[in-house]
Amino acid sequence: MSDRDGDPSSADEADSSGGYHPDVTTSREDVTLGEASEADFAAADTDPVADDSLADLLDRLVAEAATERQRAALALTERDPGEAVIDALADRATNDPEPLVRQFAVEALGELADTTPSAVVSATDDPNPWVRSEAIVALDHLDREGHADRIEGSLDDEHHAVRRNAVISLWKSRGEGALPELLALTDDDSDRVREWVAELLGRIDDPDAERALQELREDDESIVAKTAAHALDGTDSTKGPPGGTAPDGTDPTGSRDRPPQL
Repeated sequence: MSDRDGDPSSADEADSSGGYHPDVTTSREDVTLGEASEADFAAADTDPVADDSLADLLDRLVAEAATERQRAALALTERDPGEAVIDALADRATNDPEPLVRQFAVEALGELADTTPSAVVSATDDPNPWVRSEAIVALDHLDREGHADRIEGSLDDEHHAVRRNAVISLWKSRGEGALPELLALTDDDSDRVREWVAELLGRIDDPDAERALQELREDDESIVAKTAAHALDGTDSTKGPPGGTAPDGTDPTGSRDRPPQL
């Protein structure tokens, strides 16, 4: 059974932070219908608060309606960060009762903070998988090498999106040195993880990587098999990143799922 979370194809800017990160385009946002409410989708639209003052946005960040708090967290990524903003977002990332608010707050911290807030580190243990997944993206952006051990620990997470983000981040920092972790995930339960493993193994010149790709070319999931075949053939016949096919609605919250930029 496929558990694809999907990320529609779109080209992102190459990551400018340090580490090993050849030009791989990935989708930044993915919203799948699932059981998301109209309010969840409306929260991603920050136009209604575009003219709000910083003080107004901070007030919205503690509003009664979760939609308002989500929208405020996203809108704050467009403002100049200050101590008050970072502290307010860290509070929402840690204490908000709504997972989507915590996720959006973690995303904002990953965009705004100069150093890694403890709230982002703590979010890797959040009970909600989409918050944990976003926390890996934030750690990857803020200091992937400094948090490599915690990111590597997330390879054992129960949720495929967290494992996917963790292995992508490790490959960015270690390059071919991430081969053992990639090989260990070739039989991952998630086809989404195996697809990315095939993509990244194709960028490693090593006999073990080639043997693993030969096996993945026979994967029961066609997208994994095709990705492995393209890697072995040295072709790039699929436009965009892995996961460019339509999502099947496996994200039950409508969360904005995104892998790290590579």
